[in-house]
Amino acid sequence: MRKLLVSLLAVTAFGAAVPAAFGEQPWTLSDNVRYMSMGDSFAAGKGAIPVTSGFAYLLYKEGVFGSITNVTFANSAVPGSLSADVLAWQLPAAKKSFKPHVVTVFIGGNDLQRVLGGANPNDVLAAYGSNIYQILCGLRDGITPSPFVIIANQPDFPWLTEMNPQVRVLIMAMNQITADVAQVCGARVADVFTAFEGRTGVFLHDRNGVAANEPHPTNLGYRLIADAFKEAAAQ
Repeated sequence: MRKLLVSLLAVTAFGAAVPAAFGEQPWTLSDNVRYMSMGDSFAAGKGAIPVTSGFAYLLYKEGVFGSITNVTFANSAVPGSLSADVLAWQLPAAKKSFKPHVVTVFIGGNDLQRVLGGANPNDVLAAYGSNIYQILCGLRDGITPSPFVIIANQPDFPWLTEMNPQVRVLIMAMNQITADVAQVCGARVADVFTAFEGRTGVFLHDRNGVAANEPHPTNLGYRLIADAFKEAAAQ
């Protein structure tokens, strides 16, 4: 017991001697730009090698929203997330804890997957529109000062469109909803659809040996996504 008390006293004394700034959490540094990535596996960088070649990490490393020494970056994206999941989990964390100055959002692919699984397209699109409205306007109205928000639209997935041309129609309908909601909520749109159009080598699906349903971008694809966000930021 005596040894335990001595150890505890030593730890307490060490803690008291540590400067306050040393223990300060990065997101409390008043002079930092706080950048948050929200969304699904695209926002998380799934498929990039290494994962830090995902678009959100590229935007951070290349100082798009501020010098790398003056930006605190948080990637809250979770692979497999629907727009409803971002609304339920990622938005509250942004508003309550991180309070970002800049937010990038990439969401919708898993909502589209529900249609491919048999869900009613109109129901899915309506839910998606409602969810992103609450996300984008929630960021604008729920954080002071309101953050600078950019949301990506969806690229076409050529191998799916070849099997069913209605897939492209569905994607374009979703992208129109994204554009309309972004305008209402004061967000900008990263035009990933145009960036990917007619390009090869942007999806892992194009590589030999991958699963037939692999939808994630290659490093080149993530580079193009980052460039689309950069272009939107510069508008």
